Amino acid sequence: MSRPSTISVEPSSPVQKVWKPELYKIQLEAPTPKPLHRTRPLTLNIANNEGHCYGPEYHGAMGHLEAEQLLSNKADGTYLLRRSPKADDYFTLSVRFNYRTKHFKIYYKPGKGHYLQEQSKHYDTIHDLVADGLVNFYMQLHAAPIILQINQQTRNCYQQSPYMTLNRRKLRALSHELGKSMVSAKDNCGVIEITNTEVNGDCDSVKAPVNKEVTNKMKDVSDTADLILPLVYEKAHTFKVHNFKGLNWCEFCANFLWGFTAQGMKCEACGFMAHFKCAELVPAKCVPDMKLIRGVFGTDLTTVVQLYQSSVPFVVRRCVEEVEARGMLQEGIYRVSGFADEIDALKLALDRDGEKTDMSEGAYGNVNVIAGTLKLYLRLLPVPLITFQAYPSFMQAARRPNAAEQISNMTEAAKRLPPAHYNCLKFMAEHLKRVASHYAANKMNEHNLATVFAPTLIATPQHLTNLTEEIYMLSTLIANCADIFI
Repeated sequence: MSRPSTISVEPSSPVQKVWKPELYKIQLEAPTPKPLHRTRPLTLNIANNEGHCYGPEYHGAMGHLEAEQLLSNKADGTYLLRRSPKADDYFTLSVRFNYRTKHFKIYYKPGKGHYLQEQSKHYDTIHDLVADGLVNFYMQLHAAPIILQINQQTRNCYQQSPYMTLNRRKLRALSHELGKSMVSAKDNCGVIEITNTEVNGDCDSVKAPVNKEVTNKMKDVSDTADLILPLVYEKAHTFKVHNFKGLNWCEFCANFLWGFTAQGMKCEACGFMAHFKCAELVPAKCVPDMKLIRGVFGTDLTTVVQLYQSSVPFVVRRCVEEVEARGMLQEGIYRVSGFADEIDALKLALDRDGEKTDMSEGAYGNVNVIAGTLKLYLRLLPVPLITFQAYPSFMQAARRPNAAEQISNMTEAAKRLPPAHYNCLKFMAEHLKRVASHYAANKMNEHNLATVFAPTLIATPQHLTNLTEEIYMLSTLIANCADIFI
C-alpha cells in the first residue's frame, strides 16, 4: 500500500493549530498487503473461468485449515485467495493480521470490481481491497479511543474547526456582503432566519420578522460573534462518499481521514471534507465554491442565489423578462411546448455562459422555447420551489373554509420557506398573475397556469396522480399573491 507523503507547513501556518496527526501516525504503522504466491501447478476449471480475475496469489481449491497452515508463520498483511470446498458463487480471501488468519468471502463482477458484499465498497484490485481492510483492522485495534472520542463530539467543535480557522478571512468578507444584500432585500422577503448558533452556540433555528430592532441586533452580533457566517444564510451541505488521494484531514474535527479508499464525505458544493460521523454534525452553513458548480440546472436554488449574489436565480429572471416582453399575448403561453432541441440548446448555453447568454428574439424567435426552459429549470430543482417541508402547510391552508383564512394561512406557510425559495416563489407568482391578466388574448387564467405549473413547483408525493387539490392551492396562491407575499 502506498504511503501518503507528509505535509509541510510553516511555523506560523494555521494548519499547525488545527491538524491532529495522531491517526495519521497510527495508519503509517499499519501492515501492507503481501500476496503469497502459489508454488504448485494449478489445474483450473476453464469452463467456469475459475480464478481468471486473480493472479499468482490464487491457490485453487483449498480448505481453511490448509490456508491457515500456509499463513501461520507469515507476517501480518500476507494473504492468498482460494476456492473453498463446495463454494460455487464466491472465492475466499485468507489474510494474516494480529497473529491470526481471517477468512472472507470475495466476489467479482466485470465493471464493478472486487467486493465483500453487494452493498460494500468495490475495488479495482485485490491489493486495494486488502490494503483498505488492513488499515481498518489496524485502526480499530490501535486507534479505538481516538475514534470513539471523534464520534462523541458535539456541534460546538464547528467554531474551532479547520474549515472556520483556515477560511476565516474569506467567510468574514462573504458575511459582510451577504448581510448587506439580505438586509437591503428585507422588504421582498419579509422574514430572515436567525440561528441560535450565533447567540447560544447550537444549531436550532428560529425565525423573526424583519424590523429595525432585529437589524440592529444583526449588526451587533456580526461585529462581535466568533461565528463568521452571516446570520441570514442557511444552506445544507451536499455530502457524497469520496476517495481522497494523499494526506487529507476532516475539516470538522481536524483528525486524519484514515483508510485506503472512500475515507469520508465531501460536499459537492463547497468541498467541505469530513468523516462519515462528522458530516452528520456539520451545521447547514455551506458556502458554495463557483469552481465546484458545473451549471445552474439541477443545482440547489439556495446555492445558485448564493453564488450569483441575487435574490432570484438569473435563469428565472431572464426567462420571465423575455416572456413578459414578447409572450404575454401568445395563446397558450406555458401550455404550448417549445422545440425540445432548442430548449436543450438554451439550457446548455445558460449553464455555460450564465447571465451573458443571448436570449433575444433573434437567437430564439419562438417564445415557447423560453417558457419551456423556465419550466425545465424549475422542474430540475433538487428541492422543489414549494419544499417538502412547506408542502403540508400550503395544502392545509388551501383547505380552510373561506378566502380570508386561506390567505392568512398561506402567508404563514410561505414564511416557512427558505429565503431563496420564498423570493423565487413570490417572483413567479407575481409573474403568473400578470400573465393571467391577459387571459382574453393568451387563454391562460390562474387555474390554467396552476395546472401547468403544479407538477413543477410543488413537492407532490410520487404516488400522487390526481393534483386537483394542488392545482386549486396554486391557483389561489397566484390570484392572491399580493396579499400573501406582504
